[in-house]
Amino acid sequence: MSALRFRYSTSLRRSRLKTGPSRGGDCHRARGPPDWQRLAAAINAEPWGQVARYVTEALQVVRPYGVAPLMECVVERARTRAERSERAEVARRVAGLLARSGLSRQAFAERLGTSASRLSTYLTGRVVPSAALLVRMERLASSQEDSR
Repeated sequence: MSALRFRYSTSLRRSRLKTGPSRGGDCHRARGPPDWQRLAAAINAEPWGQVARYVTEALQVVRPYGVAPLMECVVERARTRAERSERAEVARRVAGLLARSGLSRQAFAERLGTSASRLSTYLTGRVVPSAALLVRMERLASSQEDSR
């Protein structure tokens, strides 16, 4: 992705990218020049990476002209997808630790110092537990596993 260069191109003005709600600027439908597709791919791969940060900084200067609304949409959607995926991964880990412990949800929650309803929010991914609580869960699961 380091081959991506940020430069102004006259082809961007002539591109068929449509921006703004009045012109149908849904970013998932855009078919732009290869550079914009590569930018979108780099942003999707690393939503908080270097390319996404550069694009976000550039958008602060050019807003609301040209492809700025489209690129803002690309960054926003990539970050939303990444956050959703991260929440799901944490929920899977919590479920794995619960299973590994061999305890009921109620017992696991009590031993963690939380409620069963709060544990349920961790298991569904609605709430992400703190790093300290994750460490506590890992220790509890390990201690329960060792005692069997």
